[in-house]
Amino acid sequence: MQKTLLLCWVFLLSPRAGTEEIIGGHTARPHARPYMAFIRFLSGSSTMRCGGTLVQRDYVLTAAHCKGRAMNVILGAQNISKKERYQQVIPVGKAIPHPDYDPNNLANDIMLLKLKRKASLTKAVKPLSLPGLRSRLRPGQVCSVAGWGQVEIGKPFPDELQEVALKVQADETCESLFGTRYSRATQICMGDPHQKRNGFKGDSGGPLVCLNEFQGIFSSAKKNGTPPGVFTKVLSFLPWIKRTMKNHLLGH
Repeated sequence: MQKTLLLCWVFLLSPRAGTEEIIGGHTARPHARPYMAFIRFLSGSSTMRCGGTLVQRDYVLTAAHCKGRAMNVILGAQNISKKERYQQVIPVGKAIPHPDYDPNNLANDIMLLKLKRKASLTKAVKPLSLPGLRSRLRPGQVCSVAGWGQVEIGKPFPDELQEVALKVQADETCESLFGTRYSRATQICMGDPHQKRNGFKGDSGGPLVCLNEFQGIFSSAKKNGTPPGVFTKVLSFLPWIKRTMKNHLLGH
């Protein structure tokens, strides 16, 4: 993220650049997304935030660039500035970024967080299933992303969870903007360039949900927040996700 090359195209999502947020969306209905995780951590002397997705009672999936010190996950939250009755605050026991993650271009921007204890399942806290192997997206399909990121440049971070609908774009749209930094094999191009809707700072790591399936993880966008944004394609990393969770279960 420190590379000048990256600064020209991105990266709302980089915690060091000041994480991404929802632009053009609205406040989500309380607990309509019980899989949402709010991740708070330290980077240098600053407190940072990212989004994440509970995929098992003791695992949260997020972006690799959201790694930091003293990581904590808040589950069951609507307003993260309050101590709500459904909230569960759980420390991260181990952060496991993908072994091929490249911070210079955000390739393979995916990370598992092993929680120090299992979450208690309630109406406000439930895992989101990983996508099926036959799951596919098509340009024009409408999906949604949610997070506690900024809603506008220069505005403070919202306290309540925000959500926005985004359309799947053809890979060529992001390839024309980001060149070789975009990979159609491992990333998804999201957000109509003609609409002011996108994830933004603070939304990094949050889930892209399409037809109730977990399809992507918010990774990056242009510095001014205009769409499209780039999401890590969860389907491409299913073998790594499942293998990693199984290995840690076995104590490897």
